[in-house]
Amino acid sequence: MKFREFYTSSNKLVLCGKNAEQNEDLIKNHISPEETVLHTKAPGSPFCVIKSNKPTAKDIKETAIICAAYSKDWKKNQNDVEVHIFKASDISKQKGMKVGTFSVKNAKGLIVKKQAIIKFLENYKKLSK
Repeated sequence: MKFREFYTSSNKLVLCGKNAEQNEDLIKNHISPEETVLHTKAPGSPFCVIKSNKPTAKDIKETAIICAAYSKDWKKNQNDVEVHIFKASDISKQKGMKVGTFSVKNAKGLIVKKQAIIKFLENYKKLSK
């Protein structure tokens, strides 16, 4: 499966799932316990993994913007989006949970502002032309 790939401004690789199946694969097979993972508070976003054991605050903020920009919350509301940040070791899967759904403990919240998402999407469109 081909995940969305981004690099932070400090050149750290970020992998993001494109759908529930990719989120499942990413979390089950492509993370290390100390890596930082992000997902919106609301259901329906990519899990985004920073492939580094020591991401900076800026790496986390940039990844949060990416996570928010590809979320259902953003697409539906076009407003600020709350993103949860946690370690891969804080993720678990209980029996009966749907594909792409996980339990998370020790999540910290970060509000991604509407303007930051718009700026990212505008810049990303320019780069992808």
